[in-house]
Amino acid sequence: MSSTAAAVSAADAAKNPTRPLVDPFGRAISYLRVSVTDRCDFRCVYCMAEDMTFLPKSEVLSLEEIDRLASAFIRRGTRKLRLTGGEPLVRRGIEDLVKSLGRHLKSGDLDELTLTSNGSQMARHADNLFAAGVRRVNISLDTLDADRFARITRWGRLPQVLDGIAAARAAGLKVKLNTVALAHENAHELIDLMQFAARGGHDLTFIETMPLGEIDQDRVDQYLPLSTVRRQLEQRFTLTDLPHRTGGPARYVRVEELGLQLGFITPLTHNFCESCNRVRLTATGQLYMCLGQDDQADLRAVIRRTSSDADLDAALDEAIARKPKGHDFMIDRRGARPAVARHMSLTGG
Repeated sequence: MSSTAAAVSAADAAKNPTRPLVDPFGRAISYLRVSVTDRCDFRCVYCMAEDMTFLPKSEVLSLEEIDRLASAFIRRGTRKLRLTGGEPLVRRGIEDLVKSLGRHLKSGDLDELTLTSNGSQMARHADNLFAAGVRRVNISLDTLDADRFARITRWGRLPQVLDGIAAARAAGLKVKLNTVALAHENAHELIDLMQFAARGGHDLTFIETMPLGEIDQDRVDQYLPLSTVRRQLEQRFTLTDLPHRTGGPARYVRVEELGLQLGFITPLTHNFCESCNRVRLTATGQLYMCLGQDDQADLRAVIRRTSSDADLDAALDEAIARKPKGHDFMIDRRGARPAVARHMSLTGG
């Protein structure tokens, strides 16, 4: 953007700072996902390489900077805010951030403040998350077999996560379980996971592995199309399509025999871009308008350069004007090359 254009945008933002953020395709941006850290205490085989190099502290947004950016989006029409990572609960001071952001729930400017976690630290934080206004969390659970769990997560322990799920429910949090479908790891276990979720009163979402970042493995070998999973489930269960939407990319069915709400996130077999209302802010303050594209806007540079809300609003306008119609996800059949070089832990899961 030229300096003249930036000045004009800043002037426009100053005149009307609360106008909604709407992309070139008429989609209002009402959902922001914020990665509060790229660090994680797991090294899941579909997400990270085992030998990861994490960001220096100076490059990561402070909690105050995260609050400022999230609040700017809320002022511009964001109604749902999700904190992610890496593992958000390993970030020092995370409860202070959640408590601060909870003021937007009290004012009515925000409808929902949620968090995605691997569950490892949930038992320590669940009560305080509820007290801060969080009412729903997503917890990753790819298997109920302890040995397989250790193999998939590399560093994780299944009992610790199961305790976290129980603690979340005891604190009053609604739990949705997320399962990445992996052809040679848990394909035979998906029904067991559905039954576990149903017994616990949890929703469950199956997710296709996403081609982000180098991971030491071939994603072609991991990839399990959820279209195949659904056809197999329909041979045993009655699946009723639901109109329900949570603001995310999942499409939902009710598994009648289990009383289970089951979601499918299918970035590869079924493009979900037509109703995309969300953007992602990384732990370094880079705004990705699309998970499956490399285009980004450096909001960290803006907020570290100026305290002007008008300049920040202008930067938001310029970024959302570049939001594409859809992503470029694909599994490269020639090898393990990711569609996007950055890891999901940086972008925010």
